[in-house]
Amino acid sequence: MLADSLKLAPGELAVETGDELSYRGPGVGEAVIRQLRRGHFRVDRELDLHGFTVSAAHATLSTFLASALATDARCVRIIHGKGRRSGPRGPVLKNMVSKVLRKSAAVVAFASARPVDGGTGALYVLLAR
Repeated sequence: MLADSLKLAPGELAVETGDELSYRGPGVGEAVIRQLRRGHFRVDRELDLHGFTVSAAHATLSTFLASALATDARCVRIIHGKGRRSGPRGPVLKNMVSKVLRKSAAVVAFASARPVDGGTGALYVLLAR
């Protein structure tokens, strides 16, 4: 179930502010990640999480993914920000988004966006059909 796959355990997979993110699920080739990084997929929907608390962002992200799947979206962009104002905690939204997407059965792959689309502060996410 989608809701169960989106639960987080504390301390998993920390990333830094400028780190590029990428993930490919089982059976997804490297060519798909290359195409995703280059922005070759049409973005069907977008979610901007700037200014959200972690709990509000998590709930909004879960709802957004469910809605995107229900409308047969293939590729979405999620803007999480770079976390430059997060202080010593690091990029909290970026970390949370990465963890949730990696656990979601609905996510086939994701990669940091091109600089024009947010760079390391946004992700292109490829969803299962």
